Amino acid sequence: MHSSDGENGSLSKRVLVTGHNGYIGSVLTPCLAQAGYEVAGLDTGYFHQCSLVPDGAQVPLVRKDIRDLASDDLRGFDAIVHLAALSNDPIGNLNAGWTEEINFRASVRLAELAKAAGVKRFLFSSSCIMYGASAANVVTEDSPLDPKTEYARSKVRSERAIAELAGQGFSPTFLRNGTIYGISPRMRFDTVFNDLLGLAFTAGKVVVYSDGKPWRPVIHVQDVARAFLTVLGAAAADVHNQAFNVGASHLNHQILELAEIAVRTVPDSRLEVRAQPGADQRTYRADFSKFAGVFPKFQFKWTAQEGAQEVYETFRAIKLTHDEFVDKRFTRLKWLRHLLDAGRLDDSLRWINGAQGLNND
Repeated sequence: MHSSDGENGSLSKRVLVTGHNGYIGSVLTPCLAQAGYEVAGLDTGYFHQCSLVPDGAQVPLVRKDIRDLASDDLRGFDAIVHLAALSNDPIGNLNAGWTEEINFRASVRLAELAKAAGVKRFLFSSSCIMYGASAANVVTEDSPLDPKTEYARSKVRSERAIAELAGQGFSPTFLRNGTIYGISPRMRFDTVFNDLLGLAFTAGKVVVYSDGKPWRPVIHVQDVARAFLTVLGAAAADVHNQAFNVGASHLNHQILELAEIAVRTVPDSRLEVRAQPGADQRTYRADFSKFAGVFPKFQFKWTAQEGAQEVYETFRAIKLTHDEFVDKRFTRLKWLRHLLDAGRLDDSLRWINGAQGLNND
């Protein structure tokens, strides 16, 4: 088993991953299992059917909504990695109440239940998106937070509330991920770099609707998984109640750069810049020196160029079509709308008649 937990050298053996059937979770869960942890998953099953490539390691799972958990569900775990959330801005814009209830209230309650159940470590999947359209040239963990969307606000509020629970025997850490891309069994094409690469491959043309100047720190999903693994393996004293921007300075890219990498990687594709007014101008360059200082041996394995090549080669291997690329299964908002329209979720995003995402469409 891996890693000491705090000064007494006790082991974080049993780990619960919430949202283990999501985009990050279906990469992180096998990563933890391979590292020797005893892993269980907890997921309501929204995206159970949304597979692009085969799953990795199977783990014991609890099929449950995080809003419905009890303390007993969490007993016996040494650590929780909390990924479960409604995962992007358009969903928050569709119904802000869902994002507040699931991303904020249920996350804080989960942390409270975890503390009551004796779970020592709590890793919260946060986001660099909370910096908003930052006026600062480069944002550190101490920069002002300026969340522009319901999703970003939910992360800020959750971090602040969970931080107040920290104390003897309960140690939260907040991982503010950059913009994630890369192949996952539960693929998403509604993140910027995956979208650009999918367009290049299936349409032969990438269109950038902004001027391309906004910055994003991009990070490969496998590197995100390894970062969580590294933080979980750290002594609690090194990461106790702290936030970390997760990434590296060489992974900060302007949108136009990412689009250029996409068309360079995918043969016979071209780039068009339309620079429409009103395009998304959120921009943030993140400073990652804190993570590098605490974890000097950690190396981010994927550059944007190498990651783009991996995505392209996978698309080629599975013969990704444009119809698959735009399919509702790979855009979170489209898929949830489908489940609602099909009468499988009610208007609080709960399964109707215990559907739990397992029946075929």
